[in-house]
Amino acid sequence: MIYCGAGMTKPFQEIADSFKAATGCGMNVTYANAGQIQSQITTSEEGDMFIAGSAEELKPVESYVSESRALVKHIPVLAVQSGNPKNITSLSGLAEEGVSLIIGDADSTPIGKIAKKALTDAGILDKVQIAASTTTAPQMATAIAAGEADAAIIWKENCDAEGVEIMDNSGLEDYIKTIPAASLSCSGDHDARQAFLDYLNSGKAREIWIKYGYEIAE
Repeated sequence: MIYCGAGMTKPFQEIADSFKAATGCGMNVTYANAGQIQSQITTSEEGDMFIAGSAEELKPVESYVSESRALVKHIPVLAVQSGNPKNITSLSGLAEEGVSLIIGDADSTPIGKIAKKALTDAGILDKVQIAASTTTAPQMATAIAAGEADAAIIWKENCDAEGVEIMDNSGLEDYIKTIPAASLSCSGDHDARQAFLDYLNSGKAREIWIKYGYEIAE
């Protein structure tokens, strides 16, 4: 029984399916935002692992974490509509008149916390026009592609939607996080959990992460 941040659904489900095919071990994966997962762990006190969007997301449930391993880097980027019609090339461009931004909910998702901090550090949090906030990262790419906003601060791997373009050297390089695989003390199947942890370190699992645009954590 595994909890996983919703923004990692595509690569993690492929890894889970690959592990099940290789071992026959059933996988019950719950995808949700960090706030929902934290609440479920503390309320139910069930589950074997938590694949979190960043190490910081483990803090509210640290009493349930028996071990944590770094998996891959979680890279935030500045995404715009294809063709970049508003000519946004950096965070400062988000404060320009007529530019609308969509961000993650800072109370429930890591990318929302990063966006808020990056905009605060840049001194433009009170100057940007926020069109909407979302509870999961993939929703932002969909909104950008649909023209519902001009830009978003989003995870790199969620920018695979048609109609979305990544701005390089946007100033978000200092906000890269690491995705941890946290073993939970309430685990009901230690052998299966260990087998999956070993699989996460395998070449096959790493190939899947890389295919979706992640970088392996050293």
